Amino acid sequence: MVRCGSVWFRKYGNFIDNLRLFTRGGSGGMGYPRLGGEGGKGGDVWVVAHKKMTLKQLKDKYPQKRFVAGEGANSCVNALKGSRGKDCEIPVPVGISVTDENGKIIGELSKEKDRILVAEGGLGGKLLTNFLPLKGQKRVIHLDLKLIADIGLVGFPNAGKSSLLSQVSHAKPAIADYAFTTLQPELGKIVYNDFRQISVADLPGLIEGAHMNKGMGHKFLKHIERTRQLLFVVDISGFQLSSQTQYRTAFETIILLTKELELYKEELQTKPALLAVNKMDLPGAQDMFHVLMNQLQNPKDFLHLFKKNMIPERTVEFQHIIPISAITGEGIEELKNYIRKSLDEHANQENGARGIRWLEVGEIGERWSQDVVCGRRPRGFWEL
Repeated sequence: MVRCGSVWFRKYGNFIDNLRLFTRGGSGGMGYPRLGGEGGKGGDVWVVAHKKMTLKQLKDKYPQKRFVAGEGANSCVNALKGSRGKDCEIPVPVGISVTDENGKIIGELSKEKDRILVAEGGLGGKLLTNFLPLKGQKRVIHLDLKLIADIGLVGFPNAGKSSLLSQVSHAKPAIADYAFTTLQPELGKIVYNDFRQISVADLPGLIEGAHMNKGMGHKFLKHIERTRQLLFVVDISGFQLSSQTQYRTAFETIILLTKELELYKEELQTKPALLAVNKMDLPGAQDMFHVLMNQLQNPKDFLHLFKKNMIPERTVEFQHIIPISAITGEGIEELKNYIRKSLDEHANQENGARGIRWLEVGEIGERWSQDVVCGRRPRGFWEL
């Protein structure tokens, strides 16, 4: 954590995903006792979402300033009702969660122009307050960025996520043969021939123990919460972080990734997921892929290979498993089509579920009305 004026921020690379700000609503204006005049209300402080804004831009623009709204005008002979103080707006990126000092969520900004009141202005002086104004609300708030994307790439370092993102989109992430080339979230967009666009987020690589904030830890995991679906990316030849760590097969990698998600927040496992098996251009990749498919189809037959604390409560059921090579481009078009298909399928399921709920409520209302018209005692919901 680094302090800059009244603003605290956490960063890695040039990316900032958390800010601590002081806010205060404007004080109200004085009332006018002789004529019963009322002072103007103080301005409010709002947090407002903007698509092209970043927390780094906010920190750079206001490095030493607090966010204080304008004061309400005093009542006077020429204006018995004082004018309201000017509101203060804090521009933030889409995907911000706003919390107070105690960690209580004030609100979330999920789309452009969303706004949250964080500090209310004080009332102007009037008869009930002996014409004395009230001060504005003081509040220290935390802005926490959780990325919003259709697809979030999940994988250990060097699984090829950055290479994959550069293949499916116009994003240009850093790519190299060492761990943690991705030190901050990278966003790309898949653009289809009919101009449909799907956003994809490449997030810093997990390691074992990420749920305990090891490696990129929570900096990675919290961004997954704001993606609609997950795309697991695994190296068909397995993974080893360093010579001091244990080698993991592709199947073990999937199990351990699943466990890390579960230990951080179980709800992450309910997200629809796809699996991209990368580096199929390597020698012997086809044989390794057949072994992996057998393990995924019969996972319980292989869980005895793991320590008990490494086994997730539930294994991920992938909607689609696609062998690819981010280097040669093998399977990339198929993957893009499956991503689109999966998102559309899930959207249709959600719409269908909403329709079923609407029909159930409508049916209850219809039966209730029929009972009343026929002079019968309306039945309880459990009798329908």
